[in-house]
Amino acid sequence: MNRYEEGLERLREVSGEAGPAVLDSLSDIAPGFARLVAEFGYADIYGRPGLNLRQRQLINVAALTAMGTAAPQLRFHADAALHVGVTPEELVEAVLHMAIYAGFPAALNGLAVVREVFAARGVVFEPPAPLEGDRYARGARLLEEVDGHAGTAVVDALADIAPDFARMIIEFSFGEIYARPGLDLKSRELATVGACVALGTARPQLRVHLHGLLNVGGTREEAVETIIQVAGYAGFPAALNGLGVAREVFGERDASQSESRDTSAATD
Repeated sequence: MNRYEEGLERLREVSGEAGPAVLDSLSDIAPGFARLVAEFGYADIYGRPGLNLRQRQLINVAALTAMGTAAPQLRFHADAALHVGVTPEELVEAVLHMAIYAGFPAALNGLAVVREVFAARGVVFEPPAPLEGDRYARGARLLEEVDGHAGTAVVDALADIAPDFARMIIEFSFGEIYARPGLDLKSRELATVGACVALGTARPQLRVHLHGLLNVGGTREEAVETIIQVAGYAGFPAALNGLGVAREVFGERDASQSESRDTSAATD
C-alpha cells in the first residue's frame, strides 16, 4: 500500500465517506493538493503513534474553534469526532472550553457549528445541570491540580495590577469551565495545548499548559504529537514555535528532577 492509499484508508476511518468526498471536490482545481492532504495529513500525521483518533479529533476541534476562521473544517472534524467515538457531551465541552483561550465569540460560533452537526446526525443532546457550590474554592483546587506552581505564579503576578482578573481566572476558567463534567482534565489539557499552538500568540500560556498536561497524566510523546497534529491546521511555523516551547518545558522538568535527586542524595 502506498502513502496515498494508506492516507485514504485512514481518512475513511476518521470520517467515513465524507473525507474522500472532500478530496474528490478538488479534482477540477487541485487534484495534486488532494493527494497531499491524504498523504501528509492522514498517512504521515494521523498514522503516527502517540495519540488515538479520538484524541486527535478533540485537538482538531479545539484548534479550529480557537482559530475562528475555518467553520467548514470545524464542521467536518466535529462530525468526524463523533464518527470515531467522541461523545456529544465531550464535543460540546471541547468547544465550550475554548471560551477561556479564544473568547466567547469563538466558542459561540463553534457551538453553532456543533448544533448543525447534531441536527444532521439526529443527535439529541441534553446539557448537564449547572454547577453548584463555591466556584472560587473549586477553581483554586483545580488550578493547583492542573497547573501547580506555574498557575499560582500567574495569579500572584496580577496582584499589583488586576487582582480582580486573577479572581476571574480562578472562578471562571477553573471553577466554571475546567470543573464541568463531560471532559476529563487530560483531554482538556490536550485541547488547550492544541489551541495555544494554533493561536500562535500564547507562548507563555502554552508553556504553562504543557506543564499542566504533564501534571495530569499526559506524556511528553502526547505533548509533541499534539503540536505536530496542529501543523496541518495552523501551519508549520505555529508547530515549530510550539515545539520550541515544549523543548524548554522538558528541559525545565529535567533540571527540576535532577535537582530533586541531588537534594535527596545529599540528605541520605
